[in-house]
Formats: sequence, structure tokens, C-alpha cells
Amino acid sequence: MAIVLSAVVSACDTKKDEGSIIEKKVPVIENGLMTPEVLWAFGRVGNMEVSPDETKILYSVSYYSVEQNKSNSELFVMNVDGSGKKQITKTANKEIAAKWMNDSKRIAFLSNESGSMQLWTMNDDGTGREQLSEREGDISDFIFSPDESKVLLVADVKYGKRTVDIHPDLPQASGVIVNDLMYKHWDEWVQTVPHPFVAGVEGGKLTNETDILKNEPYESPMKPFGGIEQLAWSPDGKTIAYTCRKKTGKEYALSTNSDIYFYDLETGKSVNKTEGMMGYDQNPVFSPDGEWLAWESMEHDGYESDKSRLFVMNVKTGEKKDLSAAFDQNSNGLKWSADGQSIYFVSCYHALTQIYKANLNDGKIMPVTKGVHDYLSVIPLKNQLIGVKQSMSKPDEIYAINAATGEEKELSFENKDILDKLEMGKVEERWIATTDNKQMHTWVIYPPHFDPAKKYPTLLFCEGGPQSTISQFWSYRWNFQIMAANGYIIVAPNRRGLPGFGYEWLKQISGDYGGQNMNDYLSAIDAVAKESFVDKDKLGCVGASYGGFSVYWLAGHHNKRFKAFIAHDGMFNLPQQYLETEEKWFVNWDLGGAYWDKNNDVAQRSYANSPHLFVDKWDTPILIIHGEKDYRILASQGMAAFDAAVLRGVPAEMLIYPDENHWVLKPQNGILWQRTYFSWLDKWLK
Repeated sequence: MAIVLSAVVSACDTKKDEGSIIEKKVPVIENGLMTPEVLWAFGRVGNMEVSPDETKILYSVSYYSVEQNKSNSELFVMNVDGSGKKQITKTANKEIAAKWMNDSKRIAFLSNESGSMQLWTMNDDGTGREQLSEREGDISDFIFSPDESKVLLVADVKYGKRTVDIHPDLPQASGVIVNDLMYKHWDEWVQTVPHPFVAGVEGGKLTNETDILKNEPYESPMKPFGGIEQLAWSPDGKTIAYTCRKKTGKEYALSTNSDIYFYDLETGKSVNKTEGMMGYDQNPVFSPDGEWLAWESMEHDGYESDKSRLFVMNVKTGEKKDLSAAFDQNSNGLKWSADGQSIYFVSCYHALTQIYKANLNDGKIMPVTKGVHDYLSVIPLKNQLIGVKQSMSKPDEIYAINAATGEEKELSFENKDILDKLEMGKVEERWIATTDNKQMHTWVIYPPHFDPAKKYPTLLFCEGGPQSTISQFWSYRWNFQIMAANGYIIVAPNRRGLPGFGYEWLKQISGDYGGQNMNDYLSAIDAVAKESFVDKDKLGCVGASYGGFSVYWLAGHHNKRFKAFIAHDGMFNLPQQYLETEEKWFVNWDLGGAYWDKNNDVAQRSYANSPHLFVDKWDTPILIIHGEKDYRILASQGMAAFDAAVLRGVPAEMLIYPDENHWVLKPQNGILWQRTYFSWLDKWLK
């Protein structure tokens, strides 16, 4: 078990905010063009809940203040047809994780109004606020039992020993003593883990709080991205299903083998219901009658991007069935229909994420929606579906969907006031031939007011992941429409290794870094560069994470195609990356193993393609961006690449964030990112 310093600051500050209220402000928009300031002015629609009587929708919207360099989330309620929208909170405090109570009139939520994040309730118009919990420490999420006599809370508990625990006479010592792996994860030194607690609800207060994982050094939900979806109440309120990977240290760092456990509230005992299933098993959902459990399951241990299968289990017999065995796509965000006869979920196919329906009896899976968009979530009602979707040209909004026809109706219109003033560039779908005679899906995004008689500088976008589809996603950093608004054509190929094009296409990249997927990139940019409106002498190449690795690799292999590169949080030195990253299962699977294993041909091929080995061929200006709180790919990777470029005499610039992780989350840092990004591209491509 790792021993870490107690003085490390939490990445999530939940203390009471004494500052001013943050409201949405529609910025000045000139010529209909997106700017960084416009991008950060969008309201960001968050978690959405439908009332038990199916008459109202509760959702959150986050607003950002560039001046204050922070955000805040407010709560809204509207009728299920989109009418009667009302903002029910307007405070400087945080109100998050809001959920309906059974009467469809009260709302439970978390607030830091009292100084820490506690459980509150209020009326659906925002009045009558009452505090339920007064526990020591923050609550990060919760779910009430079906009869609301109990509540399941998620809160952090201490993990391991601090230096001061070992040497109490050295309370100000800053040294961190480490004796196992996973001492850092994502963007934090691991000093706590989340645990599920169950408490009674009596007289408007919580009682008899019990830690389901008491004295166990495991996490549930699982870090860094697991949330309340990894926990579930059975309909009778007697059982809690929870997701847990009961491993620590080196074993944790090497394995993705998580399981679904049933915790019996009467006995206080847990039983592993997916024992022997070796990959990620997570996100359990009970059927309305409690007879079935559905969950998302991956087959292989150590492969975090494996196909996400739709599994169901008969709760009484334990019999399990893969409903998605003949479905060559992922199944995510599972939700049971009201009659318990089918399961709705979202899945990406050919770079579009739609809502699907799986029948429990015959396992038949059919798409519900169609169109150029990404659905992020779905809630089945008796007569329709409610979902959240986005596209490259529109951020998240809430929609009503006809379950039979797929017909959609927008409900929230959170950003209509901004979108109506913007001119979005055309988004075009192409299929391009690869060097091995495959057809590769590619998005091409054109500048607003595009003139085919002109020639435009053009960017090759390299996707991260590496197993993350370039679907119809909306991003507040890698936003294609702001790139287009700055006068660039963007070429975004769904190269080898991306889901949504079948399992064979997905798995090909593992063990083949620097291989066929790099040829795919070049096939895409070469095909589009033949167009008369593309200035083939002003091509750029940009990307983050695996996209950053791709930029570094292409910098040594592009044969003078590109005139500018930008790499964000990229892997530069693969042998060093093998030892620096925290999740060792990733490098073991994707790179094939350790670089010192000379008998491992797959691993040796991977490390032979490390970008740092080809710096002697670098000849093109490069901008490098990295965050020092990125523990997935350490900032030393970016710094080494920058130093190499400077020593080689290649024009280079570096943007380092001491306070950002693998992403850029603070408003002013986001604005700086965009300004630096376009300043660099304009310098070399315009």
C-alpha cells in the first residue's frame, strides 16, 4: 500500500464559496464567428433526471466566469414537453447531484452551503431548503432507497499512512514515503479512496451510517471517472449492487478486473456476482421487478478499451447472458424500460452515437435514433424517451424522442441565444482508401462562409485514446468549429484503433503504435490535400494524448508534408512512459509489455517506434503543451520533446500548466490555450 503525504490538496474544492453569483452572459459575436470567449460562454447542460410521475425534468447547467476564473452549477426544472422552464437555484454555492424524491415535488441535492458538501432537500421551485446530513467530510454523491427510508452515500476515507503517522514528531516534513505502486493516479496523490455508506433517514436527518467497505482499502466507485452509476439499489431495498476492484498497489496497477458485488443490508455481507469474469464489470442496473441485473462487461483483464458488452443475470439463479454477443459495438449507459422487457443504451457506429434497444427475451438489438449527432444518455419513460445529445456544431441539449419512430424534439434550448448568432462550418463525411485497401471514415470540417475558389490552410487532427472515436463530439478545447472559424479546414480520420467500426478495426492498434494507423493518418491528409481548395503547402498536424504521440511520431516521418505541429500531453519516450504512467495495465496491453523483455517481439516493435528515436529527422516548427498534474502522461515527456526540438534547432514553443491535468479545465487557462494554439498555427500556416 502506498504511503502518501497528508498535505496534498484535493483536486475538488468543495468549501463554501463566498464569491459572487455566476450567470450566463451572451458575448459579442462578430461576423458570426466562434472565439475562445464565445466558447467559454456556453451554458453546459449536466446531469438530468425525470420525476417519478414523468411530468417534469430536473437538470443542471454550469456557467463559467473568465474574470473570476471559475464555474458554478445551477439547477433548472421544466415540464416534460419543454414548457415552464424555471431556474430554481441562483447562489454562489454549489448545488450538484440533484435527484427527485418519490413524491415528484421535492428534490434532494448536495450543497456546500454549510461549509462542506452535505445532503439537502428543497421544493421543486427552489424553496424550503432543509439540510439532512451533518457528517464530517464531504459527500460526493448519493441515491435514496426505493422507499426513501435509507440513503446510499459516497464519501472519501483515508487510504494508507501519511508521513506524519510514521514520524509524528515531524508534522511539517514534506517528504512522501512510497512502498508500492499507484501512489499517484490521474491528477492526485492517492491519500483517500471513495467508499459507499448506507444510512437511515429519520425525522429529516441521517442515522446509523455504515461503511459498506469498512476497513477495506478499496474504492467504490472506481477512480478516476467512476460515479454513482457504479452503485444501485434493488427494488425491494434489501440489496445494494456495487462496483469494486478489490486490489491495491502493484496488483491494482496491473489489472482492470473489477466485479459487481451484492451487499445484503440484513447480514452486512458482500458476495461477488461476477467472479471469474476477468475484465471491467461495472455500472449495475436492476430491472424494475428486481428479477434481472444488467451491467457493462469487458472480457479481457488489462484491456481498458475492450468491447463493452451488455450482460444480464437472473438474480435468483445467477445465470448470465451476453445480450450483445452478435452486436459488434459497445453498449453504454444501460437503462431498463418500464415493463422490464428491454434495455435502452447508447452506442457508437460509424462515428455516430445513437440510442439502441435490446430485447430481453430474444436478445434482438435495434437502433432507435438516426442522424448526425452523438447521444450521451437516455431515460426511458412509459410513452417516450428523454435523452441528451450533442454534435460538432452544437453542445449538449435535452431532447424528447419517440421510442417507435426515433423522431426528436429539442426541449432545453439552453444555448439557442448564442447558437442563433453563430455561423457554423459545414461538416462532411468521407470514406477514404487506406494503404491496405480498407475504407476509412473521415470527417472534413470547412470554414464558415467557405469559398471553394480559395485555398485554405488545412489541419490533420490526430485523435487520442488511442481508442476514442472521432464521433460527433462537442469539445471545449479541441473544438472543430472554432478551428474552422479561424479559417482552417480540418481533416479528422477515424484511423485504426477506434471503436464504432467493428472489433477488428478497434484492436488492430494495440501493439502497433507507429504502424498502420500512422499510414491511415497520411492517407487521409493526402486524399484531402488533392482538393483545389486546400493549400497543400500550408498543412498542419495537431493532437492530444495519443494524438500528441502521433504528432511526435509524424514529426519524424512526414516527409515534409506539414509546416507546423502541435502536441498536447503526448507520449514522446515510450520506454520512459512505460515506467512513468500509473496505470500499468494500459502500457502492458497497448505497448505489448516491458521494454526490457527482449524476447517479446510485439513490445520490441512498439519501443522501436518511440518518437524520441526519430528526433534527428525533425525539421518542422512544433508547439508543445502539457499539464504538470498529468500523471497519466507526465509533463517530463513534453519537456523532453521541447528540449530535443530546441537542441536540434527546430523552431519550438512550450505552454506548461502547473495546475492542469491531462485536460485544461480552468477558464483563463482555456482561453490561453486557444490563443496560443491559433497564434502558433497562424504564424506558420498563414
